[in-house]
Amino acid sequence: MGQNLLMLFSPLDLAMVPGAVFWPYFGGTVVLLIGIFATRSEVIAAHGPEKVVSLGPVFYAVPLAVFGAQHFTEAKAISQMVPEWMPIRLLWTYFVGIALFAAALSIVVKKEGLLSGTLLAVMLALFVVLLHVPRVMAKPSDRISWAVALRDLAFSGGALAFAGTQIEEWRTKGTNPRITFGRIVIAAAAIFFGVEQLLHPDFVPGVPLEKPTPTWIPGHIAWGYLAGAVSLVAGVGLIANRKSRLAATCLGAMVLLLMIFVYAPMLAASLSDIDNGLDFFADTLMFSGAVLLLAEAMPREVQGHV
Repeated sequence: MGQNLLMLFSPLDLAMVPGAVFWPYFGGTVVLLIGIFATRSEVIAAHGPEKVVSLGPVFYAVPLAVFGAQHFTEAKAISQMVPEWMPIRLLWTYFVGIALFAAALSIVVKKEGLLSGTLLAVMLALFVVLLHVPRVMAKPSDRISWAVALRDLAFSGGALAFAGTQIEEWRTKGTNPRITFGRIVIAAAAIFFGVEQLLHPDFVPGVPLEKPTPTWIPGHIAWGYLAGAVSLVAGVGLIANRKSRLAATCLGAMVLLLMIFVYAPMLAASLSDIDNGLDFFADTLMFSGAVLLLAEAMPREVQGHV
């Protein structure tokens, strides 16, 4: 899986994109290489679906690096998203970019993971409160505003789940409040995404936003129904905390299939269009990573847990 993703960031491809797009690709490539090296022993030792679970930190961290780089290449545009009451909005943009890249490195090498995971979760939750909740309140019927808010909340939940695995309580009890909160918010997002995907199967699967799935993608409508069904079933399993590791693993693996068969072709067709190519790819990969981080935090069923 890692080799397939690495091919999307080949040196030839990087040389073909404009400078403003180059650095997000470059940042993601650097973290991808570090992550593959750092997790190689875990991936080799894992069996079956657990190999995919062991790559969760990499899939989560690569988009962080991509978005972190964008906070420098598109700083002026991103600074306009910062609430007007916050002073020196451009400075906050650069600060968030540094924080995202630092968190990406911390997660893939698993150094200071408790601190970085917790701080990242808090920052992402603040994005939801400060940026997305006002939009939802202004237009409650807008499904896209809800999807974006729940997406970032799921990202926060993934960071919390990762942080929860970095403390001794997880090793002795198999869970802790960070992981529980992460499970609940990711479950809520999965259920919402599942329902929306079944209602709107023609939109990009995984995180159903406003972009239609290109008709040239083979089975473009079928992917929407598959994503909706798996997301809904997995979300219900997670919210009920029944077979939660299996539910999260299946959901994460399903999103990875979408990365290969839907998002990778879309990215290849729009390498230089960061808004319609790389951003959608990174968003969905990060959602998969968040779900797989949760899967890693869930107790193994073979140990008698559900």
